[in-house]
Amino acid sequence: MKNMNVPNQLTVIRIILTPIFLALFLSDMPHHYLIGLIVFAIGSFTDFLDGKIARKKGIVTVFGQLADPVADKILTTAALLAFMQFGLCNIWIIMIVLLREFTITSFRLVATAQGIVIPANIYGKLKTISQMVFSLVIMILAELNDIGILGESFPISAVSNGLLWITAALCVVSGVIYVKQSIKLIDFSK
Repeated sequence: MKNMNVPNQLTVIRIILTPIFLALFLSDMPHHYLIGLIVFAIGSFTDFLDGKIARKKGIVTVFGQLADPVADKILTTAALLAFMQFGLCNIWIIMIVLLREFTITSFRLVATAQGIVIPANIYGKLKTISQMVFSLVIMILAELNDIGILGESFPISAVSNGLLWITAALCVVSGVIYVKQSIKLIDFSK
């Protein structure tokens, strides 16, 4: 990582933090939701920080444009899988999110093979922000529920799934917009 600029190093750190987050969140240690939340928050903050530094210093790279969204997908998908393990995320939400992510990544790979870099658009960024914020909220609720503050009657699964269905809807909207924009740039005859 010596040859990488700081934004790209932060992207790599986010990827490395993902399995650490997942292992801690899924563990049976006390306050595992809170500990997972802290690691997830650090990973999410690296996303904000790497973009801010790259734009401020004018060091936007092809690696950063391609790896940053992938690092986001890895982190946010890990959270969805962890939530599913605890009944906090419907499998269809994950299917919608993964369908969108694989479709967009496929378009990016085709574009890259043609020498075109298609960076994330504002709609994809809003989707990622909502996914990260909602994930943090769900982890806070899970911790509060686990330590008994919310009470047994609190509908944590319904609240969690409701927030994640909003993310799934944003995935569909941002994915359709991205595909429409990409079709204008990619030559599908090659």
